[in-house]
Amino acid sequence: MKQLPKEDSKKLDKLMNHLQEAAETFLGYPCNRTFDYSALYPFLGLPINNVGDPFMPSVFGLNTHALEREVLDIFKSYTHAPSDSFWGYITNGGTEGNMYGIFLARELHPDGMVYYSEDTHYSVNKIMRVLHARNIMIKSQSNGEMDYDDLYETVRIHRDVPPIIFANIGTTMKGAVDNLDKIRGIMKRLAIPRYYIHADAALSGMILPFVDHPQPCDFRAGIDSISISGHKMIGSPIPCGVVLAKKGNVERIARSVEYIGTFDTTLTGSRNAVTPLFLWYAFKSTGREGFRNIIAECIENADYAIDKMSHFGIDAWRNYNSITVVFPRPGAALVSKWQLAVQQKIAHIITMPHVTRKQIDRFVAELAADLIDTDHADHKKSNRQ
Repeated sequence: MKQLPKEDSKKLDKLMNHLQEAAETFLGYPCNRTFDYSALYPFLGLPINNVGDPFMPSVFGLNTHALEREVLDIFKSYTHAPSDSFWGYITNGGTEGNMYGIFLARELHPDGMVYYSEDTHYSVNKIMRVLHARNIMIKSQSNGEMDYDDLYETVRIHRDVPPIIFANIGTTMKGAVDNLDKIRGIMKRLAIPRYYIHADAALSGMILPFVDHPQPCDFRAGIDSISISGHKMIGSPIPCGVVLAKKGNVERIARSVEYIGTFDTTLTGSRNAVTPLFLWYAFKSTGREGFRNIIAECIENADYAIDKMSHFGIDAWRNYNSITVVFPRPGAALVSKWQLAVQQKIAHIITMPHVTRKQIDRFVAELAADLIDTDHADHKKSNRQ
């Protein structure tokens, strides 16, 4: 391998220093940075590619399908997927998994109507446009959960077409979990036998399997497909995720491709063969009990952050089984420094495994000072008016 010119090497060093510095104030987004995959570095020297269906042989032999299947089997156990009719694959992230779920639903119900709440991830609007799927946005409750009265009335009006429900298992800004029992109850009350439920469990899909009293969130609760991110709670230097679905629905879209000697059942052609290795390594090295301990500490740190904010009179809260701490939106400088996610009048931090109490202490002290300054500025502005 040829050496880079000195100027280009300096650019890389500068970028690394910038990223390491930014990582010290990374509180607003659900990406876990506590991982070490150095044992897998030799695989980066091979042009591996997981093209095609992970459950079928392919003439492209440079793949990690075998370990991908092991990863899928672990996710199957966490989501209680039906053993005799289960299928899935490792995606590039939550958006691809959500698109795949809605794609399956649309193929199953071509005349269906997609319903999703106003707290749903921004990518869903894009998915609807790409798939040309009919859709209606449902109101949300103040905690971010779907408004079930609005869902009932809206589905009732359009009960002549099959409902496709996009359920949030942990909303983006507030970590709210849509109640799958209530959603299925609405379908029963309206005597609707044909419907599809896709669950977006990007972050909470790796939280709820490890708490004592989880909300209904998986195949036992009547879902038809689910998307979970890998780079969030598990941690990965490359965005990734998993989508799980009922095999019978997947078979409707399968196409045989002679070029690769297998079936094309995924959204993309070439697929990342490295990220399945990361997820496999994380599961094997951490284990179920390890993740349970990690999740417990994350929840404890979320409560710690709320207590610290309350000490300064800051109105902070979280949803049940969520590690997303919501509070009033601070000024732009603090939002930028701590890389906070904001929406209208609120902001949040997410107590991921890399977030320490020392970081929380620093942040809350700066947040309290910022909100005091903002209140004073607003008070002066009000007096001038």
